Amino acid sequence: MARLAVSGVAAEAEAPALQVVSPVAGAPFPIHQLLRGGDSGRCGYEPSLQFRRDIFFSRRKELQIHDEDVLRLLYEEAKYNILEGRYPCDVADCEALGAVVCRVNLGPFDPKRHTACFLKEKLDTFLPSHLCQRGHGLLAALWRRGATRPPAAEQGLLRAYHSVSKEEDDEACEEHAALCKLYHTYLQKCHELPYYGCAFFSGEIDKPAQGLLHRGGRKAVTVAISLEGVYVIDSKEKHVLLGLHFQELSWDHTFPSEEEHILWLEFDGESEGTPVNKLLKIYSKQAELMSGLIEYCVELNAAAEEMDQDAAAARSAPSSEPQTAPPEPHRRYPKLQRQESVLCSRIQHLSTIDYVEEGKEIKRVKPRRTASFFGRQLSNVPTSYAAVRAAENLEQG
Repeated sequence: MARLAVSGVAAEAEAPALQVVSPVAGAPFPIHQLLRGGDSGRCGYEPSLQFRRDIFFSRRKELQIHDEDVLRLLYEEAKYNILEGRYPCDVADCEALGAVVCRVNLGPFDPKRHTACFLKEKLDTFLPSHLCQRGHGLLAALWRRGATRPPAAEQGLLRAYHSVSKEEDDEACEEHAALCKLYHTYLQKCHELPYYGCAFFSGEIDKPAQGLLHRGGRKAVTVAISLEGVYVIDSKEKHVLLGLHFQELSWDHTFPSEEEHILWLEFDGESEGTPVNKLLKIYSKQAELMSGLIEYCVELNAAAEEMDQDAAAARSAPSSEPQTAPPEPHRRYPKLQRQESVLCSRIQHLSTIDYVEEGKEIKRVKPRRTASFFGRQLSNVPTSYAAVRAAENLEQG
């Protein structure tokens, strides 16, 4: 991957990277991976070259960065993704992040100047636009009535802004150090999002059939891929439809026609209370790139797993040399306490194909486990995913 060294410190030098970006969805894609996945002409877009965060750069290394210029780059990119709704966040988290932006842009909290009315005029510079109250009259009232989540109020942002400034007062420091700390605070909050630092791709999925005529249609989605897994995000509602770690899925890429490429995701699910395999079709001109990136991330995980095993074997061997520190454990995200969190998967909103053997659709099953329908999966480490096969006395509905 092409990198631009911006500092003598290794972490600072590795954080940014030159990436090929699709104008379709602003999807960052590493140069070397583009060369592995084929030419851009087959994907139907003219890519551009941009300077962005390396999608393979770890969060742990990011926290070691202290260069203000690099931190500012990372902060601005994360803020853009939050405000554009590419990083779906719950309202409380949006307010906490928006408060940090208020402090960076407006300085320390001044109760005489920074009022709710003052923030309302610039609300979309602090909060995602889909959470901001906009417009007046009948149309705005109807929009608020039909919204699935209430818009974030200026009062919540104001309270969070005051809280951030109060914490700063307790730890008095010069402005340079204060800004670096604010950048770190913003990035650490973003690290709680499983899709932070992902590559983003545009696509569509089938809608579940509704109404008497069983009309479906398609829904626009954003597919986020990281070193840890795949996330399918509703582009309109700004919430997660499906989140899977690589150990929980198999995948494949097909192109029944030159105009329509498909990324298939296969994962465990339930049908009327019994385990089945679910297939999700994602229609996208970028399906080949998505499949290539998944494969590359799986290869990187396999290499890292092998290195961990070798290191563990070396530590267990008798030696007179001092023992080295154990490697950092795999990152675990905190359990969500909010049942309606935008980070929770909404499988009920997906139109999937349920099967138990050779891709056959099912209604009622008595399953047992066997090999996957797809051969492409993370097979060199223990996985929680397993395919389902019908028992010999399977009752088809």
